[in-house]
Amino acid sequence: ADSNYNITISTKATLRYDGEVTWEPPAIFKSLCQIDVRWFPFDEQRCHFKFGSWTYSEKLLNLELLGGEPHYELEINANGEVDNVTIVEDGIDLSDYYPSVEWDIISRVAKRRTKNYASCCLDETYADIMYYLELRRKPLFYTVNLVFPCVGISFLTILVFYLPSHSGEKVTLCISILVALTVFYLLLTEIIPATSISLPLIGKYLLFTMVMVTLSVIVTVISLNLHFRKPTTHRMPEWVKWFFLKTLPKILFMRQPLNGANDLFCKDGKRSGELCERITMNYHEHTVNKSGRNPIRTEPDERIQKLYHSPNVVKAFENICFIAELLKKKDQDAKVDEDWKCVAMVLDRLFLLLFSIACFAGTITILLQAPTLHDTRKAIDLQYRPTNIT
Repeated sequence: ADSNYNITISTKATLRYDGEVTWEPPAIFKSLCQIDVRWFPFDEQRCHFKFGSWTYSEKLLNLELLGGEPHYELEINANGEVDNVTIVEDGIDLSDYYPSVEWDIISRVAKRRTKNYASCCLDETYADIMYYLELRRKPLFYTVNLVFPCVGISFLTILVFYLPSHSGEKVTLCISILVALTVFYLLLTEIIPATSISLPLIGKYLLFTMVMVTLSVIVTVISLNLHFRKPTTHRMPEWVKWFFLKTLPKILFMRQPLNGANDLFCKDGKRSGELCERITMNYHEHTVNKSGRNPIRTEPDERIQKLYHSPNVVKAFENICFIAELLKKKDQDAKVDEDWKCVAMVLDRLFLLLFSIACFAGTITILLQAPTLHDTRKAIDLQYRPTNIT
């Protein structure tokens, strides 16, 4: 509080016919009020101002409450003593008050107490007046410029899993969201007072969003790792194939990829393999029949015999079989590659739903727990707006 209590402005005193003297010197008193930022920017602050004398008793200096209808109560103080309390709900005069653009006055209760101090003056009664001022922050500015952008950045995390893996921009989007949250943290530290007593509400939400973004980066890296896996380095286990390709797509309402072309190609590959086997068997069969002791069937004509014995034809048959096997192996590898991409797609869809639920639940749980959002009391200072005199 300000230590200068001397009246420096000379003002006149009013003398009544009954001897009552009224002197109202103007004075400005500066006091401290502990700020509770737990619900910032939907917070309420409660400040109190105490006026009393340690030197003069009630007989010499009597402090009284002016205005309002008083009612009387008995209160037990911290020392277990009973105090006589006079309470006035409208204890502060707001006729000269100019409304604040940031705060609303909710209540202005004044209490007058009379007590006896057993440590020094048991037979003397001392009076003091305590003013309780309750303020509520106007949240419109912070809601538009701080809360809404934070909510928007939080829901941008969901779009990371909607972005295709082959676009190559998933990690870039995650890092951009993380940088935006860091900027908001810097703005928050400049707005609210530095305190370690409690974490503000918007700070909790930013921390929640940062955790979500960090988890999205981790999941995105795993998803990209699965998407770009190759069958030459990673073979898909059977449980992965059963869980991510057969079970989860049904739960997530995903259509399984069409494998008609692959199946047709596989069938063609099987037919090519069977054809190669038949050609080889026929060639060996012809050789045996030619040189064997018990021929089974009739010898072909000389032209076919020459073709069978031609090294170029045999080499061509072997090359065709090799190409067929190579295409069959390539098709199998392509199918495994597509399976890994399908696993990454299912993982993205799974975390898209999980992060959507987490963002909605976290936003509602954190932001809607502020008491002022459920407080229906009207601001008092709206009734005392000064009129412009022209």
